[in-house]
Amino acid sequence: MKWQWKLGRFAGIDVYVHATFLLLIGWVGYSHWLENRSWGEVLVGILFILALFACVVLHEYGHALTARKYGIRTRDITLYPIGGVARLERMPEKPIEELWVALMGPAVNLVIAAALFAYLFLTHNLVPLNQLTVASGSFLERLMAVNITLVLFNLIPAFPMDGGRVLRALLAMNMDYVHATQIAANVGQGMAFLFGLIGLFSNPFLLFIALFVWIGAAEEASMVQMRNSISGIPITRAMQTKFETLSPDDTLARVVSLILAGSQQDFPVVEDGHFVGVLTRDNFINGLSRSGPSTPVISVMRRDLPVVDSHDMVEMAVTRLQESGSKTLPVMHTGQFVGLITSENITELLMIRSALRTAGGVSGI
Repeated sequence: MKWQWKLGRFAGIDVYVHATFLLLIGWVGYSHWLENRSWGEVLVGILFILALFACVVLHEYGHALTARKYGIRTRDITLYPIGGVARLERMPEKPIEELWVALMGPAVNLVIAAALFAYLFLTHNLVPLNQLTVASGSFLERLMAVNITLVLFNLIPAFPMDGGRVLRALLAMNMDYVHATQIAANVGQGMAFLFGLIGLFSNPFLLFIALFVWIGAAEEASMVQMRNSISGIPITRAMQTKFETLSPDDTLARVVSLILAGSQQDFPVVEDGHFVGVLTRDNFINGLSRSGPSTPVISVMRRDLPVVDSHDMVEMAVTRLQESGSKTLPVMHTGQFVGLITSENITELLMIRSALRTAGGVSGI
């Protein structure tokens, strides 16, 4: 089970809600019932959360549609109890592009808050903010206040919030990207430490935020350092050249025997010496459970995978792997299928290079 359901497809982007989101709805409904003992108030509370997360979806579309302007597709948007995540195929390469992509999410919330303020002001329905609580007060004014909070929270200069990417983009305009990322990550972890310290003596929820920010900053710095460490390495040094192949007419029964006899998980499909697709482990498992071992490989293999050239650099393969959502890509040269490049290959290459550097050895790897 994927633990998420598709809400729909809007502007060419699939929107999903994670199963854990139901826990938030249940908690909100239960809290309102305990406070008011009224099903009407429970309904209002749930509607408020749904309205809030509609604003979160619009926030993510701010990122996604701005990224599209720079030729970057968004795989999907998923709603979790702690917010939304837009999965971009890759981050913009130019700092100014990353700056705009990062800013457009909070900008959407700012526009929503401004529109709500204008409506409340013109209709004379504004009340002092101290008369509002999380669960009571003017529905629209609470929504306005929460959107302002989303703007302020997301602009905290710490990964994985938008503010961390804004800071990195601004720094990267005057220094190299890796150094800019490390500084932004350090700032983020410093703020995480501060949140954790305050949370110990006041709000325990800040401890959760601190952990979230600390891990996000560390992961972002690690990913950028990884990309930098593979810069300039040709794919020929990381690709697989010894592997089993399948023909389109092979059945999944043969794949079962190959998987059990070795460690290979994804198989290139070749017909008359020409590459035609890849049977991934996930597609194999789904096909086997759905149609059984007599299913021909051609009916479940992937044909839509991008290819890389053996003379391309490994960072190109990393980008294509992220864009395709696959763990394996075919490697071609002058129209001929010459190998496979996998995320595991790239990880192993990095581990070997790191070990050689630690040992002080010099290698052509």
